[in-house]
Amino acid sequence: MGAGRVGVTLAQTLEEHGHSVGIIDQNPDAFRRLSPDFEGRRVTGLGFDRDALVQAGIEDARAFAAVSSGDNSNIIAARVVRETFGVNDVVARIYDPRRAEVYQRFGITTVATVRWTADQVLRRMIPRGADSEFTDASGRVRLCEMDTHPGWVGSSMRDIQRLSRARVAFLTRLGEGYIPTPDELLQESDVVHMLVETPRVNDVQRVLAVRPPVEKE
Repeated sequence: MGAGRVGVTLAQTLEEHGHSVGIIDQNPDAFRRLSPDFEGRRVTGLGFDRDALVQAGIEDARAFAAVSSGDNSNIIAARVVRETFGVNDVVARIYDPRRAEVYQRFGITTVATVRWTADQVLRRMIPRGADSEFTDASGRVRLCEMDTHPGWVGSSMRDIQRLSRARVAFLTRLGEGYIPTPDELLQESDVVHMLVETPRVNDVQRVLAVRPPVEKE
């Protein structure tokens, strides 16, 4: 939803990666930003209108991004898609970071415009595993951004570290870096950055990519 600069970047990037894409905007002229080679659906209408969403292919959608210029429109559209059509991977762009925490309670991943990029939305729509952000000079230790299964939400940093056998370096929370305490709980939409021994990167990602084990009391 939204055929501005970011919406067009998302649509074309997703299509380049082999995904079928539908893009909605209430201004038909906005579609001129799309490449002539773009083969996805172009739907003129409101992104929270059910008919427009169905026309764009929401009933078969794997993910949805609301990236129009209006906070309220984005949140309404995101909630309709999640609650009416049952799409789990939903991302909404916001301009007011102070409202983000409220939106998170609805189960909607929100990305503020501060240090905001299309890549951040793509990552939340389509998780892609561990991304190495830094490697020490010896190559033995890496700082990696990890994908986490939703089942880890509510787990403490201490438990995440114990079960993964890696160190939580910091979180990205509501678009900003944040160093948690060992007893702090993972919140929905937190991005976890971990220090991992290089040979164990894939092992750690496999642990975090599935629901954590239920431990007996």
